[in-house]
Amino acid sequence: MGLSEGDLRRGLDALAKVEPAFAAGLALHGYPAPRTGVRGHVALLRTIVGQQVSTASANAIYGRLEALIGPTMDVAVIVATPDESMRAVGLSRQKISYVKSLAELIANGELDLAHLPEDDEEAIAQLTRIKGIGRWSAEIYLLFAEGRPDVWPAGDLAVQIEIGHLLGHDARPAEKLVRSLSGPWSPHRGALAIFAWHHYGRRLSAKGADKAPI
Repeated sequence: MGLSEGDLRRGLDALAKVEPAFAAGLALHGYPAPRTGVRGHVALLRTIVGQQVSTASANAIYGRLEALIGPTMDVAVIVATPDESMRAVGLSRQKISYVKSLAELIANGELDLAHLPEDDEEAIAQLTRIKGIGRWSAEIYLLFAEGRPDVWPAGDLAVQIEIGHLLGHDARPAEKLVRSLSGPWSPHRGALAIFAWHHYGRRLSAKGADKAPI
């Protein structure tokens, strides 16, 4: 899912009228490509497995976990699987607790990913009940998997760097400031976050850097 190309263009065109710095950035680096993800517990499982390991390691561990549990990653099977078996595929004890927290919440009917609250803050509150899913992970899920247009991951380092750069700050603004500045950018803050990552990557590429994060 995620925001479509049309959603991004409409949102960023609206933001360009609100903030000249965004209009200048858009003229310099153009529109970003859509960033999409898959809705459901599998996306959150991948997020948990990928924490604090390389992409290659995360893919390898997830592949072994999928072979153990099955391609649908059935939550009832996850709950019933012994911790020792999960340790054998490469999950730490902490990540096993996170994976089982997610599975148990869904299996018990306490979390319904198909019907999260329409209010973004309420949806974030539900997602962060999962052990190992913090606010940033919840916001990224809502932005990429559900395409919520006004989700604003102000705690993201690249977003902070690029908002500061675009607005002419001498230093990277902290999360609290990035969040407080964002009122006039609603309801298009999701598009702005995607543009910030895009602008950051293009700017680093122009300097000869390898890659932008996320």
